[in-house]
Amino acid sequence: MQINIRLSELKQVYFLGIGGIGMSALARWFLYNDIPVAGYDKTESTLTRQLSDEGMEIHYEDSIELIPKICISDPEKCLFIFTPAIPATHQEKVYLTGQGINLWKRSQILGWITEQIPTLAVAGTHGKTTTSSLLAHLLIQADKNVTAFLGGITQNYGTNFIPNKGPNDVICVVEADEYDRSFLTLHPKAAVVTSTDADHLDIYGAAEQVLESFQLFTNQIQPDGFFIQKVGLDLKSNGNHATFGIDVGDYQATHIRIENHRMIFDMVYPGGKILNIPMRIPGFHNIENALAASALAMFAGLNSEEIHAGISSFKGVKRRFEYHVENEKHVMIDDYAHHPTEISACLTSIKALYPDKKLTAIFQPHLFSRTRDFIADFGQSLALADEIFLLDIYPARELPIPGINSELFLTYIPSTNKQVISKEAFVKHVQAEKPELLVTMGAGDIDLILNDLKLALQHHLT
Repeated sequence: MQINIRLSELKQVYFLGIGGIGMSALARWFLYNDIPVAGYDKTESTLTRQLSDEGMEIHYEDSIELIPKICISDPEKCLFIFTPAIPATHQEKVYLTGQGINLWKRSQILGWITEQIPTLAVAGTHGKTTTSSLLAHLLIQADKNVTAFLGGITQNYGTNFIPNKGPNDVICVVEADEYDRSFLTLHPKAAVVTSTDADHLDIYGAAEQVLESFQLFTNQIQPDGFFIQKVGLDLKSNGNHATFGIDVGDYQATHIRIENHRMIFDMVYPGGKILNIPMRIPGFHNIENALAASALAMFAGLNSEEIHAGISSFKGVKRRFEYHVENEKHVMIDDYAHHPTEISACLTSIKALYPDKKLTAIFQPHLFSRTRDFIADFGQSLALADEIFLLDIYPARELPIPGINSELFLTYIPSTNKQVISKEAFVKHVQAEKPELLVTMGAGDIDLILNDLKLALQHHLT
C-alpha cells in the first residue's frame, strides 16, 4: 500500500497519539512544511503543551466530534497517522477505519518522507537516541543542511526535530526503531547498528527474529552507501562496511582516561587519529556512540577538526545519563536505561567515574513481558549498585501478567541491600538519608519524581 498524495496537496494531518516522542517529531515536520496539524493523545504532557503552543490543535478526549471537520469531509486530502499504543477499541480509530480511511504508522510516513532524501540511519537496541542526536549535532556544527527525526529531546537544541535550512543538499538523520520492525520502511544511504540484543520479544517472539530483522534492515542500505556496526556483531551489507569499538575495530577509542569525573579519549580511524576528545556526556557506552556517529559524519564529509569540535560541544539528550545534581556532597544522574545491557552500561560507567562513593540506584521496570523475559539478567545488572530500590512495573501498553511483579523481581537480585518501594516513600527516603551518589533508571514515569529528589539533595547542601 503506497502513500499517493503529494505534500503540496495536503490540507490536514491528523495524529492518533501525537504526544509520543517519535510521533511529535513527525508532527513538527509537517507543521514546519506549513501543513495544519491536529491530534489526539490520552494525557496532556509537557510535550503536548509545547506542540499546542507551536500551533497544533490537540485534544485529550476520545471523541469523533473532535476530529477536524476537513478530515471527515475530505479525507483524501488528509493524512491519518497512528501509534500502535492506540487500542483497537479507540472510538476515533474505529470510526476512521470504518469509513475506509487508511491509517498509517509513523514508520511508513517516515519512509515516505525520506525516500527522496539522502538518509543516515541509526539503529540498534541500545544507543540510538544519543548516537543519532550526536550525529545531527556534528553535521549542524559543520554547517551541513540537516533535518533530523530523533527519539529524545536534545540538550543542545531542546527538541526532537531539527528542520532543514532550505531545499538543497539536505541530509536526513533518522533514529531507526526496531520496534514492530518499523525500520524496514527505510532505505538509507548509510547506517549504523549499535547493538542487536534481544528485546521487544512481545513482538518478535525470539532473539533469532530480532537478529533477522536487523539483517533485513542492513540489506536495505543503498549499494553505494556505507554501513558500520559494533565489533562483535556479524551483520552483512551490500556496500562498504566497517566496525567500531573500544580498542578494537576500524573506528576505535583508545587511551580512555577520567579527569575531574569526565572522560577523555583518542579516536583512531582509517587514515588518521583525533587526540584528546573530551566527552560532556560520560559513559563508556557513550564513547562507543560517539565513534558510531563520527563514522557516519565522516562519510558525510566531515573532517577531524569538525568531529573533535562537535563531540566536545555535545550536551547530550534528556534522560540519557543526565546530571540533575552535581556538587561536592551529592551527585544525581537520571538515565532512560530499561534493558539489562543498558543498566549494566550505566552503572559500570557511574562506578568508574565515582569509585569511592556508595551508589544508590532506583529502577522502574518497564513492561511485564520485558521483565519476565529478562528477569535474571536484570537482577545481575542491578547488583552492580550498592543499594537497590525497585518501583512497581510500569505497564505501558500491556496488561498485567500473573505472577510477574517487582516482589518476584527482587528475588533475582543477588544483593542484600534491596527493597521494593513506592515513589512517595523513596522521595522520603532520599530526604532522610541524603545519598551521596544516586541514579534513577527506567522508561516509564519515574521522571515524575526527579524534581522532588533534586530538591531534597539541593536543600541538604544549604
